[in-house]
Amino acid sequence: MRQLSAGDRFGFGWRPELAAGILAHLDRVDVVELIAEDHFGAGRTALRALRTLSAQLPVLLHGVALGLASTVPVETRRLDRMARLIEAIGPESWSEHLAFTRGGGVEIGHLAAPPRSAASVEGACRNLDAARRITGSLPSVENIATLIDPPASTMGEAAWIDAIIRGSGALLLLDLHNLYANAVNFGQDPRQLLRRLPLDRVGMVHLSGGHWIEGPMGARRLLDDHIHDVPPEVFELLTELGRLAPQPLTIIIERDGHYPGFAHLLAQLDAARAALALGRQAAAA
Repeated sequence: MRQLSAGDRFGFGWRPELAAGILAHLDRVDVVELIAEDHFGAGRTALRALRTLSAQLPVLLHGVALGLASTVPVETRRLDRMARLIEAIGPESWSEHLAFTRGGGVEIGHLAAPPRSAASVEGACRNLDAARRITGSLPSVENIATLIDPPASTMGEAAWIDAIIRGSGALLLLDLHNLYANAVNFGQDPRQLLRRLPLDRVGMVHLSGGHWIEGPMGARRLLDDHIHDVPPEVFELLTELGRLAPQPLTIIIERDGHYPGFAHLLAQLDAARAALALGRQAAAA
């Protein structure tokens, strides 16, 4: 893999609907992130196009289906496919979620939070070691949003994430909207939850949006959906992160539908730059 560039960087999750806008504004987009599973079956022509893209700007890979945060061993065939894609396009780095996606041979179709316990910490660390051995590099791991507090948990979210990060040596891909959603959904202060995370291990940040839905017994839940703008509260968390984490960060805005004009998305990217810069300035002062 390539070496990561120094300095804060800002970019988008690569989607076909955004490709033209990204390529037309390479002066304002520093980096793109590809969903790995979208390209596992890519032929020679498609892989050649991805290599051409990676020659124009830094490319990152993001997995969504490995299910690393599980007491069940990650499937070797899935890691083999990731390894082949990494070799084919040469991304700077790759990442996955701290989630499970299957159980008892059944694909559940979404990212689910396992019980936060010593057993799932050990399982995640074992799976991350397997991922490193097979692909040749250790992925960054992302905190996920959940609409329910995982049953049978014996650890809080921040302590659980910290234990996996410290136990595996992985970097944290910090999704600030996921953090915000979990905090407001379960009565926590988002800033306090942020400060309890291993911020010295954050290398990448995801920003996205969501909307409110009706939860159990009339309670509302904030659903992370990637089809709305990044809300002001998440930009405020990015400012706080910039104040607390001095290391270079790569910021990715994720958008998976209801695409606005690309000028609007560039404005969101500029808002992220401004939010992080404000935190950097506060730290310097």
